[in-house]
Amino acid sequence: MREHLELPRPFRLLRTALWSLTESAGLPVGAAAIAAWLYGRDASLLAGLIATWLTAIIRKIATGSVPSLLTISAAVLTLQTAMVLTTGQLWLYLLQFPVANLVMCVLFARTARGPSPLVARLAAEVVALRQPSSHHPGLHRFFQGATWLWAGIFFLLTAGLGVLMMTEPTALFLMLSTALTLALVVLGIAVSALWFRSVLRQFGLRLRFAPA
Repeated sequence: MREHLELPRPFRLLRTALWSLTESAGLPVGAAAIAAWLYGRDASLLAGLIATWLTAIIRKIATGSVPSLLTISAAVLTLQTAMVLTTGQLWLYLLQFPVANLVMCVLFARTARGPSPLVARLAAEVVALRQPSSHHPGLHRFFQGATWLWAGIFFLLTAGLGVLMMTEPTALFLMLSTALTLALVVLGIAVSALWFRSVLRQFGLRLRFAPA
């Protein structure tokens, strides 16, 4: 019998992914937007950080663990907030963007060679991907390679945003940094998806939805 990987049914898959993104991004962004409207930039940063840490604490109490995406958000937001609030200078505010990507690069790279690559953990948590019950070396190598790929993407973003920060005026920097981030993230998703598909074909694996 051919081995397979399993995803939840479409509606549950969408619900799982949306909830994961809401926890890690939606809640802090919403809290930050409300605080910015009422009290300004510094309050916005603190509100986003507090929302993230409260969500992580509630998750830990309720389930005994904190999802990787939420952990990453907490680490990045903590560093960003500390940098911006330290002096309030504009260049420190802009520096948060390349530094945040450097943190992401390190987080991905430090797990890439281990038994639990970050991409595999994110796939299990964000879209509830279930791998074959028996350990599959080919899949494990893919997740290690994909984790290195994303570490490289975040490294490129760190370097690119660092150069833009030093060479472009603030308004143009914010516009170009957004465009560069979107371009590299979309490229990374496309390469990861095509690579994953080729790995499934190479090892005769199937991807299917869970039984109703």
